[in-house]
Parts: sequence; C-alpha cells; structure tokens
Amino acid sequence: MQNTEQSILQALQSFETLLRCQQARAEQIKRQGDFIDYQALDKLIIGVCGGDGIGPVITKESARVLEHLLADEVAAGKVEFRNIDGLTIENRVAVNQAIPDDVLAELKACHVILKGPTTTPQAGDPWPNIESANVRMRKDLDLFANVRPVRVEKDGIDWTFFRENTEGAYAVGSLGVHASDDLAVDFVVTTTEGSQRIARLAYEYARKNKKSRVSVITKANVIKTTDGKFLKLCKEIGQEYPEITTDEWYIDIATAKLIDEKRRRDFRVFVLPNLYGDIITDEAAEFQGGVGTAGSANIGKRYAMFEAIHGSAPRMVREGRGAYADPCSMLRASVMLLSHIGRQDKADLLERVLDICMYQEAKLKITGREDGCTCQAFGDYVMETISAGGVEGNLHP
Repeated sequence: MQNTEQSILQALQSFETLLRCQQARAEQIKRQGDFIDYQALDKLIIGVCGGDGIGPVITKESARVLEHLLADEVAAGKVEFRNIDGLTIENRVAVNQAIPDDVLAELKACHVILKGPTTTPQAGDPWPNIESANVRMRKDLDLFANVRPVRVEKDGIDWTFFRENTEGAYAVGSLGVHASDDLAVDFVVTTTEGSQRIARLAYEYARKNKKSRVSVITKANVIKTTDGKFLKLCKEIGQEYPEITTDEWYIDIATAKLIDEKRRRDFRVFVLPNLYGDIITDEAAEFQGGVGTAGSANIGKRYAMFEAIHGSAPRMVREGRGAYADPCSMLRASVMLLSHIGRQDKADLLERVLDICMYQEAKLKITGREDGCTCQAFGDYVMETISAGGVEGNLHP
C-alpha cells in the first residue's frame, strides 16, 4: 500500500508539471503573429530531409521533380534547396532525442521542409522509447494543422481533412504515468487557442475554395470535456461563416459513412482532433489508391512541412527493395508544398502530370518489387511528362 501511495503522489506531481507546461503553451499561442508571407522573402529555403527506411529514396525523387519545376528560380537565387541528414533512427537513438539538437537547428533555418517518413519505436522494438520525430517536429515548429486532401472524381469524393496536430491524445504521448503496478494513465489536451486556430483555418479554406460544408468530428458524447470543448469552439467559429453549413459527427459513425456511397458525397471539409484525424485520413486515402497515393501538409504560421502519410517501410529496405519504393505520396505532398508557397501554376501542373502518370497513361507500374519500375524511373517519367507538355496548357486534363 505504501508503494502504491508513493506512486500516486509521484503521478500527481507529474500531472501538475504537465498542466503548467500546457498552460504556458496556450499563452504562447496567444502571442503569435500572422502567417509568413513567402512572396516577401528575398530567398525561399526548402529543406529536404530524407528520414528513415525508404524515406531518402522517395524524398530524393520528389526533390528532383521540385528542382525541375523551380529551376528558373533556383538559378536566379530566389529558391534554395538544402539537404538535411540526421533523422535516421540510429542517429536519433544515439543522442536519445526525437530530433537531435543540431538537426532541429538546420530545420529551423528553412522556411518549408520536404520530409521523408521516420521510424517511431514501439513496444518490442530493439530501440529505446523515444518520441516520434513527427510529433516532436510538429511541436517544436508549431505545425498545428495537418492538411490531407483526398479526391476521386468518378466517385464524387472531394474531401479535405484539417487535423489538429499539436494537441489531443498525441500532445503528451510520451508523458503518461504509471500510477501503480495496476494503473497506467495517458492524457488528452485541448486548449481554446489550439481549437480555434485549426477551426478557423478549415473554415477559411472552405470559404476560399467555395466548399459548402465543414464537418466537425469528435466523440463528444463520451469524451465530454476535451472533445466537448473542441466541438463547442469549432461551432462558434463556424458562426462567423454563415454561407457554410456546419454539421457534427461522432468519429465512429463518420468513419462508417465514408463507405456509404450516397452519404460520402456530402462531405467536403473535415476538422477534427489529432488521433481521430490520423485514423480516418488513412481510411480515406484508400479510396484513391491507398496511403501511397496521398500527401500531407503540416502548416504553422512560421514553418510548414510536407510529407508522405505512410511509414518508413524498413522491411522493404531489409529485403533489398528500397529502390522500388513508390514516390507518389511524396509527389502529392510536393503539389501541396508548391501551392503553399504561392506557386499555384506549378502545383496545378504537377497535379495534372501525376494524374496522367498514375492513372491516365500509367506507362510505368510501381509494385514495390522488381516486376515494377524503380522509384527513380518513375521520377524520370514525371519529369519527361512535364517537359513533353512544353507549356502548362498543352497537358491534357
């Protein structure tokens, strides 16, 4: 009994520390300024960070395509690409940090980052239990919005997900406590400022892109305090956008309705907490061909990071198949990067080229094995298709 009481007291102390840190973070959000104006920069710096497993392979090809599209601006000194190593699991474990300090400094010297998948240790792995590099980067760079589009025109699917990135169940995922031998507790964090800014970003996107509906996804009927707060604040922000319909769904039924052929056509923009967004966007990606076809943006006011939504696939590397990795998810993320930095014409061009190379012509097939093309060959195919178009308008839709 004495050991149990001591463990509970220690857990209470940990909880107090956590609460104070999160309150300080909420106050810091209040003091933030406006979004960075990329057009006002003398030079835009794009960091290229390969990560783990197949990450360096697919990131290299995406960077090649971006450099091809932005060649004139690179030559004029308006855009610079910087390669950033150091996010391998071996390097992170060596210093026992999710992101080594020197690597974080390099990341912060960039404006936007193209990042490959990174390995996160789990129970049973040979690695120490270090925090996810993605979670750490989202916190340190305050990348509060994870944006994932999914579109399948023939099925009437046109979805954009705004997942809160820095709070929810992932906010302090490595800071749960073992209150006793019989009891372990994790924490969910929801702040007013964090909820309002993700909601406003979703509604602003809906307004600018003439989307008629924003769906707020929670489990507020059961997770009453944190999910209830998120739902309430999102609905309050929605009142500022009277031309947009706001509806609310519980995560379980929303997940089910994505496979309802009639109802899924009604969805347009989703806004939802961290954990639910992670799960439902992987399901949604299956409609357009799987997680290998979907890119992801992580947006903050000062920094932005773009990535594939799948993992690092270490087994592919162990089996000698890394060269055959599919770069399409990273290439879709590159479309989002171009759009975010204000190169919308280049973003539209790359998106159309990917539709041609992945679906309409599909001269090369990616299988992840020797019976398909290599990642580099597909990158060459994409750049050849861009060049073959001559000018943007010559590429058939």
